Amino acid sequence: MAGIPVSLRLCCLPKAHMDIELASPPAVSALRESFGDRKPPDITRKITACVACRKQKVKCHMREGQMPCSRCKKRGLPCNVNRSLQTLLEDDVTWKGAVVQKMRRLEEAVAKIAAKVDVPELQASQAAPEIQDDSSSPPIEVMNEENTRRETSAPSQSSQQKDKHEPPQTWEVIMDPPGGAASIPASCVSEGGKAGLSNNLSPVRPDLISRGLISLRQAVALFETYHLRLDHFLYRILGDHTSLDSVRVASPLLTAAICTVAALHSQPLGHLFEACYNEYKDLVAAQTFSRHVNEDDIRGLCVGAFWLHEISWALIGNAVRIASDINLHSGIYKALKGDRNGYLQARLYYLVYVCDHHFSIAYGRPPMSREGFIIESASRILELAHATEDDARLISQVKEWSILGQVFDTFGVDIDTPIAPRTLPRLRRYSISLDTWFADWNESFKEHQNVGNYPQKGVGFHFHFAKLYLCSHAFRGVPVSEDSPRYVLPELEDIANAGVLSAMSILRMIVSDAEFRSFLNGLPLYFDTMLAFAVIFLLKVATKYAFMVRIDTGKIISLVTETVVALGDITQSMHKHHLLVVISEGLERLLSICQASNHTVHETIYRPSTIQEQPPLFDASWMENMASFDFQTNFPDMDDWWLHYNTSMGPLCPEASR
Repeated sequence: MAGIPVSLRLCCLPKAHMDIELASPPAVSALRESFGDRKPPDITRKITACVACRKQKVKCHMREGQMPCSRCKKRGLPCNVNRSLQTLLEDDVTWKGAVVQKMRRLEEAVAKIAAKVDVPELQASQAAPEIQDDSSSPPIEVMNEENTRRETSAPSQSSQQKDKHEPPQTWEVIMDPPGGAASIPASCVSEGGKAGLSNNLSPVRPDLISRGLISLRQAVALFETYHLRLDHFLYRILGDHTSLDSVRVASPLLTAAICTVAALHSQPLGHLFEACYNEYKDLVAAQTFSRHVNEDDIRGLCVGAFWLHEISWALIGNAVRIASDINLHSGIYKALKGDRNGYLQARLYYLVYVCDHHFSIAYGRPPMSREGFIIESASRILELAHATEDDARLISQVKEWSILGQVFDTFGVDIDTPIAPRTLPRLRRYSISLDTWFADWNESFKEHQNVGNYPQKGVGFHFHFAKLYLCSHAFRGVPVSEDSPRYVLPELEDIANAGVLSAMSILRMIVSDAEFRSFLNGLPLYFDTMLAFAVIFLLKVATKYAFMVRIDTGKIISLVTETVVALGDITQSMHKHHLLVVISEGLERLLSICQASNHTVHETIYRPSTIQEQPPLFDASWMENMASFDFQTNFPDMDDWWLHYNTSMGPLCPEASR
């Protein structure tokens, strides 16, 4: 009925028992105008006869329009009057008009208050679209309808235009900063309109759904993919958000991050990845200099950093900056006093800390997030009433990366200088610390309803990744040329053997554990990178450092082959932009080069070696660059992967030298 002109609907009403001609109020006239019907309807009377009298076709005597009528009262009949369609429309439009007027007066009053107390964000919110009635649309669609109409075709322009209209930042020197004379030095210079405003004070911002890049139905499906599975691999980044509507109100950046990452891990909706990814990058670029940032924007940056390899380092750098700007690290003080907001802030800081260390230590970059009281007090979070098992998993990661951070600070990134004998005791203590960490957490987690046995198996995987990173230091600066001495300190030999065992444990889990293989299309980038490093590490040890460790090169090559085959099977159903797809194809090509050697070299590779034996006569210089290889930023496709290797194998492998 909503699409039929008023005049056509009213002409169908019965003419009997109608009186009192009414003039159309302005709101009704406006309604007719919206339908293109400027002519007043022919019938403009209200029905005043009750149902019983109309049925008997007798005159209805109703005193001052009040029920019951005299006839129904005398006969004890129920007296009801059916309201005409016109009456319903007039009442509805009149009510809406009154509500709109009240809202406008309220907005004007809020704007005046904001001007008095100097809160420009409240004034900026007056540009939000007017409330409209559309029961078929979700609440956020109503809020963003006007903004959507104003958007241009370029995704980046919308975010840039909003920032151009932000009020100028103001500063003032204050005499009484919090804390008195012992306050933070810069607190005496007060910043007006500081970043980190809560959502209800920020201007309404359109997202990729209101902009029409994806449909609401698609967005719901992507949210469910992320919320029910991917988010549980990373200890619930979403926190209290359990619905798409909640996320959309909180942060368009977080919304875009969720949709992008979910599309990357969804077969039926994988075609949406490019559109979501481009919108996400535009929002990140606009957010960089925006003052309208909040904790949910940090969540959006972390979601992207954990899974989007091309921009992960830039994203986590931005997340660390904003986290420091809004003082997330201070939340621990309130959290330990029982404050839930402080607990949520501390928890988010721990997520930023773990994400930062994923993409710093493993890539030879100094971590941007710092140690301190919040890291030292991580275990105390688990004593709070708000703590969950996901918090325990998160804290276990904080503890592990705190150890690896000390390793990084001690040994640095100079891979060409051998480990000094005087630092070996410290390296052993770090190894013991990792063993203790594994003992503390290995049996702490039970099966998870969303991700199966990953919480428990993930502890073992992280442990072997950490041991491999630590023990690979034993190979630093070890000469491999035939003219160099072959003597290796016994202490380094033990450490090197431990690294080989951890690398082989990683590959065996991939080959033999079907459940863990099912996790690979969902685990963050760190797993993909360290898995690639474990394969390359074993190939290099088997071909260049067999004199240093007790290994069976035949078993290693066989294990690597099985791993590459397993990765090929896993990645067949993955999105083409998934990092593990690129890694799988690259490892397969490298292994094929190795196996393409002549029969003599092939026999030499598969000959078991001992500590006193010479290394196989096999030139593996094509793997030399893997020591400092950065999977995250250098190789968006297979061609780039191939070009960044020195694949020359001399006369033994002529195919590689071309």
